[in-house]
Order: sequence, then structure tokens, then C-alpha cells
Amino acid sequence: MLIHYPKPTLQKRRKHIPVKKKEKRPRINEEIRAPEVRLIDGEESVTMTVAAALERAQEEESDLIEISPKATPPVVKITDFGRYMYQLQKKEQKQKAHNKQTEVKMLRFSFRTEKHDLDRILDRAREFLSERHLVKLVVRLRGREMTNKDYARQKLAGLVEELMDVSEVEQEVKPQGNQFTAIVRPKRGEKG
Repeated sequence: MLIHYPKPTLQKRRKHIPVKKKEKRPRINEEIRAPEVRLIDGEESVTMTVAAALERAQEEESDLIEISPKATPPVVKITDFGRYMYQLQKKEQKQKAHNKQTEVKMLRFSFRTEKHDLDRILDRAREFLSERHLVKLVVRLRGREMTNKDYARQKLAGLVEELMDVSEVEQEVKPQGNQFTAIVRPKRGEKG
């Protein structure tokens, strides 16, 4: 006796396609729903009906843009919509650039690192500090180097001391297992 099982159906895997956020844009022209609006024209502001404001915008061959919809009555402005959106984008980009997050940049070196290489580490630290980042300096000890912890601490403290013209100490030199660490931050008054 033969038993027939149904063939397994292969379902197509759907790729996850992210949904684009609906671009938040202000209402323009006939999209404005309030019966009365406050029209800003240069330095003066006038309260009028939407129909009168729309008529004025059409006379100037521009758009009526709702700038502040939550105000009572809503605030509108007569200007070219494309130009207005361009200015908004520029303003947002400037704010994003201004709110750049600081990172902790780590620079590691060994117990036996020579003077020339330490100078390179100092140059790199100055570069990070000029970009307003925190810098974590780490000296790692291996094997028999653990017997000379004082030398490693002095070497790290020397680097921190050389950076004092452009930085402040965030965290003093302290041991962490088989390494010593120190964190410096840019001086508050200086900008890179």
C-alpha cells in the first residue's frame, strides 16, 4: 500500500524592504485647513483668512507655506516652496554637523616602544584632540615586563604630560590588569 504525502511547497522568502519614512513637509496652498492664518510678510504679521492669504500668494506668483501649524492661528509665509525646503535642508545639515558625537580613540603602545614611535603616537593623539575626541592611551605589559610596572607608569605619565598643552586629564594613569591606561580630553576653550 502506497501512501502519498503532499509535496512540501517552497515558499519564496520575502526580502525585508525598509519602508521609506514619509517626508515630513509643511502644508502648502490649498492643504492649509485653518479658517484664519497669521501671515508673516517681512517684519510685520497680519491675521487674515486663508482665502485672502492664498489670493495674495497667487498675486506674487509664490506659494503659501504653513510654517507653524500648532500656533493659534497657524503662521504662514509667502515664498517659493522649493527654496524654502532647500533652506530647511541646509539648516538641518548644519545642525547635524554641529552635533557631532565625540568618540574615545585608543592609542596602544608597548613597554619597549622607542622614542620615534612615541612621537608618532603623540602626533596622532594631537590630531584626535583637535577633532574634539577623547584619547585613551594604553601601555601593555607582557611576561617579564610585569616586573617593571613603575617604568611603564612613568612612560605613560610622560606622554600625558607632553599632551597637557592641548588637553586636560579625564582619567589619571591607572593599572588595569596587565596594562596602564590614561584618558585625556581636549581643552575646553580651544576649537579644532
